[in-house]
Amino acid sequence: MIFESHAHYDDEKFNEDRELLLASMKEKGVEYIINVGASLRSTKETIALTERYPFIYGAVGVHPSHTGELNEERFAWLEEQCRQPGIVAVGEIGLDYYWDEPEREIQKKWFRRQLLLAEKEKLPVIIHSRDAAQDTFHIMQDMKCENIGGVIHCFSYAKEMAEKFLDMGFYLGIGGVVTFQNAKTVKEVVNYAPLDRILLETDSPYLAPVPFRGKRNSSLNLPLIAEEIAKIKKTDYDKVIEETNKNARKLFHID
Repeated sequence: MIFESHAHYDDEKFNEDRELLLASMKEKGVEYIINVGASLRSTKETIALTERYPFIYGAVGVHPSHTGELNEERFAWLEEQCRQPGIVAVGEIGLDYYWDEPEREIQKKWFRRQLLLAEKEKLPVIIHSRDAAQDTFHIMQDMKCENIGGVIHCFSYAKEMAEKFLDMGFYLGIGGVVTFQNAKTVKEVVNYAPLDRILLETDSPYLAPVPFRGKRNSSLNLPLIAEEIAKIKKTDYDKVIEETNKNARKLFHID
């Protein structure tokens, strides 16, 4: 059975068929899903999904692009949500320098605060890092993230950065990008990384794999990602499914 380590089923793109789609997951081979918060609103909706669907677990957190909405009162609320049943991680948090706002110092402040929150609550982190490899790594190093643990979601950096994050004990989240013809860097990372440090993810509704690139993504596309990983690593598809499931269970403490 497949473990989906990163999806956003609270997204409005699922409003028309969310219930039907999620109801089909088990029969299509998807055992567990981590629905990941990206803002205060989506964190609330993530918690609601974990309450409705026993196979959905949640991550609560504020994506770097939304850190401008945080203040002490809202952060205190976020801290409380970490203790909700079914919440297994803090995320997605991190740095995103692709956009100019919010300013980088705001992103860094709340990245650090959410890392401290994860450490306090004894939860792993789901880290978003875009065009910010060095700052992400240096903050993680400074905050001793090897004691927190987690995954670098939608890993997109070169093998040299992968090595640093792996040495810190982190997992690498691999999604639909690995199927893109021009994704040479990601394919090299998948070839390099041990299978016991890889998680399957879709980032649904975004980043659909080939041949659905540009369309709405869902966890039902995970076999396409697993097949590509198996091809790159010259191993069996079933082994990729089994190992990545085991990895996710271990990281998120799901028996």
